[in-house]
Amino acid sequence: MACFHSYFAKLKLRLALNCITQNSDMTQQLFHLSPSDFLFPPCHFALKDPDGLLAIGGCLSTQRLRKAYQLGIFPWFNEREPIMWWAPSERGILELNDFHVGRTLKKAKNKLNPTVTINKAFEQVITKCREQRLNNEGTWINKNMVKAYCQGHREGFAHSLEIWSDNQLVGGLYGIMVSGVFCGESMFHTEPNASKLAMWALVNWLKKHNAHFIDCQLDNPYLSSMGAKVIPRTEFLTRLKEASNYSSEHDMWQPQELRAIYD
Repeated sequence: MACFHSYFAKLKLRLALNCITQNSDMTQQLFHLSPSDFLFPPCHFALKDPDGLLAIGGCLSTQRLRKAYQLGIFPWFNEREPIMWWAPSERGILELNDFHVGRTLKKAKNKLNPTVTINKAFEQVITKCREQRLNNEGTWINKNMVKAYCQGHREGFAHSLEIWSDNQLVGGLYGIMVSGVFCGESMFHTEPNASKLAMWALVNWLKKHNAHFIDCQLDNPYLSSMGAKVIPRTEFLTRLKEASNYSSEHDMWQPQELRAIYD
């Protein structure tokens, strides 16, 4: 659930290109992906500066996206920049039992009395995530990303969770699930704490279905306030592999209302 400012994205890419031309440590390499196959290099080749940059290029086909998330790799880049693929040395995750429900969040739930749904408005959610960041600090959710993840939704591995109040969409999140790990991409809110209500509902839904944990990609204060923590890449990849045999119930991601999800 990263947030990427355009200036820093360009700066990091320049640093990466300089690093690869000057760095003699061949355990760090910046790979250029072929547009015709879906192979990725091992994550331990990722650069240290900028941390986690593993490859550039390729495409955003759903076949490539599935493969990337299965390997612990995610795309992160801005409009008019090459596709960049990342595997940070430290990974932000949220253990399902560590999610923090404070008094403020409980009050927000009681005030909004929200209706919670999953996969009822995926395109609306990703669009609102894009617009909220585009109007503030800029966004990595460019038009090609929207198109790719909407196709992933149609193919059944990109999912959204929606928070409604008075029949209005006031919060939500979306992400990828190709194993027992939900890989969170972004969230939005138009009412205070509505995105945290979405996360709370997601945590309870994943618990109900015996999922493993939520991949937050990068840590930030907002996620930390909900209980997220950082683990080394090696540990993350080990746990991701352990979750690879997870099999969800057939109706887990069917479009539906989640009743009594906060109980």
